[in-house]
Amino acid sequence: MGTIDFTNAKYYTNRELSWILFDHRVLNEARDKNIPLFERLKFLSITASNLDEFFMIRVASLKDMVNAGYDKKDIAGLKPEEQLALIDKAIHELVELQYSTWNRSLVPKLANSGLVIVEKHEDLTAQEAAFVDHYFEQNVYPVLTPMAVDSSRPFPLVRNKTLNIAALVSKKSDPDEIEFATVQVPSVLSRIVPLPTEGEGKKIIFLEEIIERNMSKLFLNYNIVCAYPFRIMRNADLTIDEDEAADLLKEIEKQIKKRQWGEAIRLEVEDGMDKRLLKILKKELHMGEQNIYHINGPLDLTVLMKVYGLDGFDDLKTPKFTPQPVPELPAGCNIFEEIRKGDILMHHPYQTFEPVVEFIRQAARDPEVLAIKQTLYRVSGNSPIIAALAQAAENGKQVSVLVELKARFDEENNIGWARMLEKAGCHVIYGLVGLKTHSKITLVVRREEDGIRRYVHLGTGNYNDATAKLYTDVGMLTASESVGEDATAVFNMLSGYSEPLVWNKLSVAPLWLKDKFLYLIDRERKNAAEGRPARIIAKMNSLCDRDIIAALYAASAQGVQIDLIVRGICCLKTGIKGVSENITVRSIVGNFLEHSRIFYFCNDDNYEIYCASADWMPRNLERRVEILFPVDSPALKEELVHILDNQLKDNMKASVLQADGSYVKPDRRGKTMFQSQDAFCWEATEKAKAAAEETTLESRTFVPQTHIQ
Repeated sequence: MGTIDFTNAKYYTNRELSWILFDHRVLNEARDKNIPLFERLKFLSITASNLDEFFMIRVASLKDMVNAGYDKKDIAGLKPEEQLALIDKAIHELVELQYSTWNRSLVPKLANSGLVIVEKHEDLTAQEAAFVDHYFEQNVYPVLTPMAVDSSRPFPLVRNKTLNIAALVSKKSDPDEIEFATVQVPSVLSRIVPLPTEGEGKKIIFLEEIIERNMSKLFLNYNIVCAYPFRIMRNADLTIDEDEAADLLKEIEKQIKKRQWGEAIRLEVEDGMDKRLLKILKKELHMGEQNIYHINGPLDLTVLMKVYGLDGFDDLKTPKFTPQPVPELPAGCNIFEEIRKGDILMHHPYQTFEPVVEFIRQAARDPEVLAIKQTLYRVSGNSPIIAALAQAAENGKQVSVLVELKARFDEENNIGWARMLEKAGCHVIYGLVGLKTHSKITLVVRREEDGIRRYVHLGTGNYNDATAKLYTDVGMLTASESVGEDATAVFNMLSGYSEPLVWNKLSVAPLWLKDKFLYLIDRERKNAAEGRPARIIAKMNSLCDRDIIAALYAASAQGVQIDLIVRGICCLKTGIKGVSENITVRSIVGNFLEHSRIFYFCNDDNYEIYCASADWMPRNLERRVEILFPVDSPALKEELVHILDNQLKDNMKASVLQADGSYVKPDRRGKTMFQSQDAFCWEATEKAKAAAEETTLESRTFVPQTHIQ
């Protein structure tokens, strides 16, 4: 065993290729005939949204490296140029599968189910064509800005992610002189336009088809030679020199605007686009052939989320689950009294996020509360948490909020919240230089009869009441003195750069967390070497830190059974003889986005369990402020073990990583079908029912059976 180099590149998968496999798993949900039809539409839309972000950030970053002459290899031994070549091939295959799913499966099934999508304006009936033309003149024409390109008018700025229609036009007075023109499909108008229908069912057409049909009305002195939609993706990775930025807030505002005209990195065009038109786009946008995607269908499938939202198709959707009350926090209770009785664990979205909002609301109104401190990474558009913090400051409480301005694609939103909180009298911190603050922590300081007491909320997900209905996360409320001391130290570190000499309970990145994880993994390895019980179960979003993976390999080689539940990127390989034979990896893709991070370490049958804001990625462990917190209450530990156990039993929404790098569904032959997310919905409902009955009848309580198989 001593001769194995666990850091050898052959033992690792490239993170970008692993991410593409994840988007394939999402696409598999869109291809699954057992899933309600409109849910399949939603998953196809998600694959398109994922792909947009992947290009704007990951592909853009690799292109920047190539342009800068950076040729350092990744953990899988690939240079940036090699990664781009592999990515191009893999993404073209993914896009082809997206559109074959759309054309061959979803469009015919939608038509059979009462929703007809007219994809080509040439297919409109005479009555529909007349309606569409009238709609264009009344609603669309006044909004459009047609742009011609000639010697006096340069090629226009084509904004990032916008849908446009390019055309070749010729003057009616001189048909041989052909010019380029373009018009942007306005995002202020709905892209889905319902057509008049008789009887049941609906018929829709996309806005770009209506504009394309009426292009001649935009260029009255021209003949339209041809017209095709196109869309470009630009580099949207912000480069901020924080040391040079005197005002971080203004610098980020300036960089956000630059996203609209960053380097073009992907061009999507309708399949069959006129070669002359394509040649102009390639030249003006500086596009290589490998970055062009010829699309057989509507461009930008994120529009399918709007199709999903159409009224009247509830029977083709999964019924919405209503997050259930948290039994320990009944409506109208004094939250501080309940927390003093013992730590409270919440499992979202199965249990409502409302107690977290109420925790801050009550703190804002409570005359005994002296201070509220909170980190905010992503919040909803009309956040009740922001409103409560502002009210607390207006009520004279000391309110300190760290608003992470560098939360990707939420920068503009967070700038707005930061300014509002400052106006309300909150002390706003804009993160630490060179680091993102990704931790999820709230500290409430309250004056009580026996002195000052600190109440803390710690979570694995953002303080976003909207996504808390869609993402699976866990959170804990505690009045533990030692956790309270650590929480104070965290905020002192964030606001005043003072690092504590020791931590009681919490482990904080970037200085201490990685070492803590490596210690916990190595302890299992040592226990296995000495013949003691050893086991690791870890649930996270992504795994790509080489030091962590090497430690897992070493533990596996020593005989530690390691079960990983990794939703997205996984650079670890399974099934390598003498290296990873004892490691399993599964990914769960279901109705809710798996987002919680939970870590179980057997510790010689005296198991420890932790939750965290961090994944096992270099950025989380080395370049962000993250928090790992232990769960010490035996009852709450059992609840978390139960969550992990259910996910390991899932044989419907899980895909298991194979030795060849592929993901396959577990073998269900002779086994009971089990879907962990459905089980959690049922359990949360039963638990809430039992608590309600106990309140009125003092009859029974619900205790889930827990075990590790």
